[in-house]
Amino acid sequence: YVCAFAGPAHLIGFVNVAWDGGIHAFLLDTTVHPVWQRRGIGRELVRQATQAAHDRGMEWLHVDYEPHLDPFYRSCGFIPTPAGLIRLDGRA
Repeated sequence: YVCAFAGPAHLIGFVNVAWDGGIHAFLLDTTVHPVWQRRGIGRELVRQATQAAHDRGMEWLHVDYEPHLDPFYRSCGFIPTPAGLIRLDGRA
């Protein structure tokens, strides 16, 4: 996890970096509390997560996101790519 705090104990944002055991890492749950959004905190969390993955030998960093978050992730340096998805709960 990469976390952002306001003061010593007030969590205001985080991102989880998962690893596949090889050369791929994945960003999960990038979140900044609404009161603290639009201040560059999310971008800094992603930057630090990217650096941490690089420092640990990852060659690829993946993220899945909803369409409205495309400008944010593009501003962090991500390039959109096609992906596949299977719904496992049986709903159409």
